[in-house]
Amino acid sequence: MPISRTGNDFDIILVTAEYWDDHPLSPVGVIARVLDAKGYNVGIIEKPVTEADFTRLGEPELFFGVTAGSIDSMLNNYTPLKRRREDDEHAKVNPMPDRAIIVYCNSLRRYFKGCKIVIGGIEASLRRFAHYDYWDNDLRRSIMYDSRADVLVYGSGELQIIELAERAKFDNPLSGVLGTCVIARKVPNEFNLLPSFGEVTADKKKFCQMQNMFSNRRNLAQEYNKNYLLQYAYPEYTTEILDWIYGLDYSRKLHRDSLLRMARFSVVTHRGCIGNCSFCSLTLHQGDRIVSRSRTSIILEIEKIAKHKDFKGTVDDLGGPSANMYGMDCGKCDSQCIGCRNLDRSHSRLLELMRDARKVPGVKKIFVRSGVRYDLAVESPEYVKELSEHHISGCLKIAPEHFSRNVLELMNKPSGRFDEFLELFSTLNRKSGQGLRYYLMVGHPGEDATSIAKLVARAKKLGNVESFQLFTPTPTTVSTCMYWTGLDPRTMEPVRITYDYHTKKEMKGKMLDILK
Repeated sequence: MPISRTGNDFDIILVTAEYWDDHPLSPVGVIARVLDAKGYNVGIIEKPVTEADFTRLGEPELFFGVTAGSIDSMLNNYTPLKRRREDDEHAKVNPMPDRAIIVYCNSLRRYFKGCKIVIGGIEASLRRFAHYDYWDNDLRRSIMYDSRADVLVYGSGELQIIELAERAKFDNPLSGVLGTCVIARKVPNEFNLLPSFGEVTADKKKFCQMQNMFSNRRNLAQEYNKNYLLQYAYPEYTTEILDWIYGLDYSRKLHRDSLLRMARFSVVTHRGCIGNCSFCSLTLHQGDRIVSRSRTSIILEIEKIAKHKDFKGTVDDLGGPSANMYGMDCGKCDSQCIGCRNLDRSHSRLLELMRDARKVPGVKKIFVRSGVRYDLAVESPEYVKELSEHHISGCLKIAPEHFSRNVLELMNKPSGRFDEFLELFSTLNRKSGQGLRYYLMVGHPGEDATSIAKLVARAKKLGNVESFQLFTPTPTTVSTCMYWTGLDPRTMEPVRITYDYHTKKEMKGKMLDILK
């Protein structure tokens, strides 16, 4: 049954703040394909504004699915200095309303009384509990309350949306689905009770306690004025499930203004990230465990791409949140994988994949552009050599983020192996002349005059700074907890925070001078 933009009698209608692409990197595109594969008739409404936009497909038989897409709408619309991103190409191409999910859901409630609404995507996922909102400079309650949605899907939502559709089809309750949140009057057994919204609002230490309890692997509950936000633990995504999802019949047809133009022929190898960087949202979205696709599934996808009428021979990217975490699946315990002695750092599965992928007929070049975790890569010189000789062109981009030990420890990136990787890469690429380009961050909790001076001095010496970002607190991350409370929630020690915009502008200016 084909996915359609127009018509009537839809089972499910997806409402999105991004353009729909029939592509495995498009959040709404993946959900639409998954539902279509299960026999549901899916309608899609892109970027609605008027009543006519919201109502043109009518009311779905089962429910509306609402998402901001692949980015939080406030992060999309505002700079770290809280200015509108009017000159930013991303925001101009992808304008969306502030707090898009809340706006869309309340519009649907106005036009379709009593309709069922399921929300998802990163904006919903990271705002599912009480959270600090940088743009309000205050705490906000769960987005479930302001959106008035029936169910919130967190993380990657394919398994959840299938079960919700099956339940809705037979008029069964939508509560209790793994990987979702609902509002309830009582807390079931076997739920861990977070500090309430009232407690975290009144006491920053309680906010830190809440932060430390966040996990996708637990049933959690939070009280809001005598009712409860319930999180049901995340479902198990497996290699077989990912193979099915990414093996669906995506046409890779893009909207004319799609942000995926440079990634049309990219291939996702795995999900999750074991880095657990304090400022990153992946831990509470895709999860802190790696789930890799099978080599067979990935090669089949590349073979299909090679036969696409618009393919010119270049695979735009082969990777995931960190490209070289492919094959580092484990998840056998609750400890952080990246520091575990039992983690296989050989990159053997990835090396095998890269070599097989290059043999696919019609493929001339396979780039790795999705980032490399250099503290893992340095443990496999064979991988760095393979990457250098076959999968980059001119330079490899890496993210040391900073060079102050204190700031790096607060970022949870204290590996100290940057110089070791720099030497290895330089040695392997001495004849080719290929180099490194760097992503840096300024203004993270812990930043002070000494650390910024160290960052600037090292960045000038290195050169080739690709870009830098001014730290922006985003909902539910550990770094954002530090920013709001002035405490490191892991130790409860005070952390230096830069709040005033004048100092932030000075930091930004110093980094801009390097890029000139």
